[in-house]
Amino acid sequence: MQQQVMGYDRSATMFAPDGHMLQVEYAEKTVRLGSASIGVVCKEGVVIIADKGIKDKLIVQKSADKIYEIDKHIMASAAGILSDARILINQTRIIAQQHRVTYDSSIDVESIIREISDIQQQYTQHPGVRPFGVALMIAGKNGDEYKLYTSDITGNYFEYNAIAIGENDNKIKDELRKKYKKDIMIDEAIKMGLDIFKKILGDKFDIQRFNVGYIKGKEGKLKRLSEEEIAKFK
Repeated sequence: MQQQVMGYDRSATMFAPDGHMLQVEYAEKTVRLGSASIGVVCKEGVVIIADKGIKDKLIVQKSADKIYEIDKHIMASAAGILSDARILINQTRIIAQQHRVTYDSSIDVESIIREISDIQQQYTQHPGVRPFGVALMIAGKNGDEYKLYTSDITGNYFEYNAIAIGENDNKIKDELRKKYKKDIMIDEAIKMGLDIFKKILGDKFDIQRFNVGYIKGKEGKLKRLSEEEIAKFK
C-alpha cells in the first residue's frame, strides 16, 4: 500500500486518487521555505519590500537583490528556488522588449503575469519535467493605474491590493488585512511592511536583509532604495 501511495509523487502529471498532484504540492512547500516579499498598491504607486534572507558576509550584497526590473515600469520579486525565478524573469524581459519593439509601446502588467503563469502551468502538464519551485510577484503601472499580481505553482494568478509570498506568508497576510488602507502612501506602506517583518522575524530582523523598490508618478519608473534610505524607516 505504501508503495502504491508513493508512486503518485513520481511525476508532476499524475493525479493521486484523492485528486491531488503531489509534485505540485511539494513545490508549493518549497515556495514557503523561501524568504518572503510583501507587495502593496498605494494611492500614489506600488511598492515591494523583499527579504533577501540571511546572506554570507562574503557575498556582494548587490548581487543578491530580490527586486528585478522587467521593464522600466514593471518590477518583480520571487520566493522559492531563485534560479527557477531567474529563468522566468529572463523570459518575461524578452517578451516585454519584443512588445516594445513591435508596437512601440510598453506592455501592460497583466500580459506579463499571464505569460509567466502560462509557462508555469505547462510544467505541471508535461512528463519528464518538474514544476517551477517559485512564486512570482509582479507590480507595475498601466496608464494611471498601479497593478499588483502574484502567480503560483499551478499557473493561477490573481490581482491584489496587498499580498505576501514566501515564508510565513499566511501570518503576513493576516497583518496586511488588519493594517492595509486603500489611501495608504508609499512611505507608509514601506514602514508598514518593515514593521510586519519585524514582528514576524523577531530577533532575526535586520534592516540590511531588505530590498525596497517602488513605481510612482507620471514616468512610472522603478526606484530602488539604498540601505541608508531603508534604514530611515526603522
